[in-house]
This record gives sequence, C-alpha cells and structure tokens, in this order.
Amino acid sequence: MTSLIGGLVCCISFLALEVQATYRLHGGYHPRQHQADSPIVPRQTFQRGFQQQQPFQSVQQPAQSQNQRTIDLGETHCKSRPLDLVFIIDSSRSVRPQEFEKVKIFLADMVDTLEIGADATRVAVVNYASTVKIEFLLKTHFDKPGLKAALARIESLAAGTMTGLAIKTAMEETFTEGSGARLTNKNIAKVAIIVTDGRPQDTVEEVAAAARAAGIEIYAVGVDRADMKSLRLMASLPLDEHVFYVETYGVIEKLTSKFRETLCGVDACALGHDCDHICVNNNDNSYACKCREGYTLNADKKTCSPGSLQNQNQNQNQNQNQNQNQNQNGSGSNGWCTFISEFIG
Repeated sequence: MTSLIGGLVCCISFLALEVQATYRLHGGYHPRQHQADSPIVPRQTFQRGFQQQQPFQSVQQPAQSQNQRTIDLGETHCKSRPLDLVFIIDSSRSVRPQEFEKVKIFLADMVDTLEIGADATRVAVVNYASTVKIEFLLKTHFDKPGLKAALARIESLAAGTMTGLAIKTAMEETFTEGSGARLTNKNIAKVAIIVTDGRPQDTVEEVAAAARAAGIEIYAVGVDRADMKSLRLMASLPLDEHVFYVETYGVIEKLTSKFRETLCGVDACALGHDCDHICVNNNDNSYACKCREGYTLNADKKTCSPGSLQNQNQNQNQNQNQNQNQNQNGSGSNGWCTFISEFIG
C-alpha cells in the first residue's frame, strides 16, 4: 500500500513539472535570459515601425539617419561624380605669360571643386602649341596638394596651335587603361576640356569626331580671338552646353562655377527614394537600397525583413520540436508512470 501511494505521489509530481514546461512553451512564462535580448515582436510591428523612419521621403522634410547625411533646404542635389578628366590647354605664343598663369589658376580652381582620388576624379593635363606635351597622366596624382603643385609647375610651349594633334594625343595616350583611365564597365565618364585662344593650324573635325565616338565628352572653351567655328566642330552635343567663350583670360575663372554645375552628378537619393532603410548613390545618377545589419533585402530590392527575428522564430520552433521528441521517447510523465506501475505490479 505504501509503495502504491509513493508511486501516485511520483506521478503527480512529474505531471506538475510537465504542466509547467507546457506553460513556458506557450508564452505564459518567459525565462530571465530573454529579457537581455531584443523583445520578440511580431513581424508586422517591426515593418510598420521602420516605415515611419524612412529617410529622405522628401527634401522639405528630411529624416535623420546615422547612415546618411541630412540635406539642407538651400543645398543643391549636386555631388562631385567620379571623372577621368583631361585638360587640353593652349600655350602658344598668343597666350602671354600672365595670361597662361590665369589658365593655371583656373585649372587649380576647378580641382578645388572636385573630389580627387583613385576612386574619385582623376586628372591629367595635355599642354600644346606646335608640339604636344603630356604634363602628367590620370594615374599620377590622387591628392589635391600634389595635383595643384604639378599644375603650378607647367610652363608654356610658345609657337604654334596644333589643337587637332593635342586631341589625338589625349585620346590615344591619356584616355587609356595603361595611363590611368578606368574601364568602360566602371561607368566613369571620360571628359576633355579644351582651352584655346586661337585658330587651329591643323584639322580638328575628324579627330574630335573620333574622340567623341570613343566615348570622350568634349568641352571647348574659347578665349579672346578663339575661332568659334572650330570650337563647335570640337565640342560634344548639345553645343550650348559644351561650348564656352570668355573675352579675356582675366575672367576665365568665372567659368569654374559653370563647370561645377555642368560636371555635377545628381544626388539621386536626395531627390527622393523608396528604400526601407538605406539609400546608396551609384555613379550613373541612380540609387540602390541596402538594409541595416541584421536585416535582409527583399525581392523587391527596396524593403527589408528583420533576419534576427526570423532566427528567433526558428529557434523557438526547434525548441518546441525537441520537447515534443522528448515526450514521444518516454521522457514525459506517462513514461514514468508506466515504469512505476510495472515496478509495483
């Protein structure tokens, strides 16, 4: 009789333990260790919360994010896009020494408006008169101080105005991978800016057309007595955006702000996007969406799913399956009671 009572007490004890375990599994009890982690929140609550924090829905009401900068109301959506930029400068006899110094100041001012670097804008200079001299290549200078110091050392070449030869040299010897130009699939624009004050002494139409066909965008800057017809033959289309004229070298620096606008890259993210978390500008004036750490980008390439929450749900399911397997293998109260009954009998 005593053994029977002891067996019943044992069964009741194990039944109580199983009820408590079941209560934990179904959310009635949360162990203390879960309080240290992020709370388990339904998926839709996470998504709704982050949709309210989407950055840059409009320029008028920008939202702050530690991954992105805030756009001021008065700020343009212009950013310095990476370029392979070659200046082709006329230093013939008609360009007096003080005027040539103005040209170098203009180039230095242009450099100041650009982001210079191996992964940003690279600059080369082709100096010409009756001969052509490559002052430095696109792969030579990746910092502004060194680049501006090299510009200051350039000297004029004196006689002649072989503009066509200068364009040909730039196309064949500076806009090449070996000279520091980047591959076409990198989507880095190739830009040539020609500065001249005279009439070319050679043919420019065919060589300029070949350069444009090779993907080089040509801007032509005429000063004083520059031949406007030649400028138009050299420049890319549309001409009203690629041909510039100033009366003297004394005012050429005024073109700096104009070129900054012309060479501007569009800040696509600031113009508006529908990324769930982070917007990233591409070099081709487009944007792509990224997610914060712990989240994955969905198939729509815009919204994000909380990967950490999914992992928590998976862990819960695994724990439930393990407990169920233990019960099926005789670790529950029924198995113990059967064992005790057989022992008593």
